[in-house]
Amino acid sequence: MSVVNINQGKNKVYLVGAGSGDPELLTLKAARLLQQADIVFYDALVSDDVLQLVNPKSKLIYVGKRNGCHSSEQEDIHQALANAALKHKTVIRLKGGDPFIFGRGGEEQQALTLLGISTEVVPGITAAVAAASYNNLPLTHRELSQGVTFITAHAKNGQQPNWQLYSQPNHTLVIYMGLTRIAETINGLIAAGRDISTPIALIVNASRPQQQRYLSTLGTAKELLSVKADGPGLLIIGEVCQLAMGQAMTLPTSFNQFIRSAKSDQFNSPAAVRS
Repeated sequence: MSVVNINQGKNKVYLVGAGSGDPELLTLKAARLLQQADIVFYDALVSDDVLQLVNPKSKLIYVGKRNGCHSSEQEDIHQALANAALKHKTVIRLKGGDPFIFGRGGEEQQALTLLGISTEVVPGITAAVAAASYNNLPLTHRELSQGVTFITAHAKNGQQPNWQLYSQPNHTLVIYMGLTRIAETINGLIAAGRDISTPIALIVNASRPQQQRYLSTLGTAKELLSVKADGPGLLIIGEVCQLAMGQAMTLPTSFNQFIRSAKSDQFNSPAAVRS
């Protein structure tokens, strides 16, 4: 397929990750571009705090996409970005999280590239990383999880995930946009053989002041169906969630020895002796 070059100048569309909501998680490059932007197309998951960093002289255009709500068609967004690139030097497509992790950034870059429009991607902290970090919940752990998988609960064709692929223990599963698919997720994983005692965390508005966290297990997770969430949410499923629950785990012998040694040194050191 040939590329039609309609942008002969130096105009560029930047696909910028806005992160999960906390403006302090933005990259320095993202913050700089928001100050240099001529026009910014932003989606529903971009927090108000992040939007406050946009140059007041920039034009803001909302192109939100939220499940169950009226939203912009993806093809219309492509066209709007292309039209803006013909008129403005610095066009920002501001996306919640990271543009290339369930953010349709790949589709938008492909469409613009076919039109000969220059693009650049500025990564952002995706919701899974923010939710885990802000809840002391490591996605991987040598004792509890040797891998992590990100999936979306909303495939383009409405097809259900192959739950058999995600049923193994000691592996963390993160489900984006999973609030409306909790029942299907629970039933699918249990039917595929995942242990009903597997811990599960539902994080809503990760890293934002109004963040909410709900902890359960696969066997009791139907209680999460009653959660009234106002904001983006994701599910984290796996043994690592027991750390967020404050459950004790068996530590390696070498680590127990280290703790005993550290405590001994603490109480025997001159600094620990009162004068």
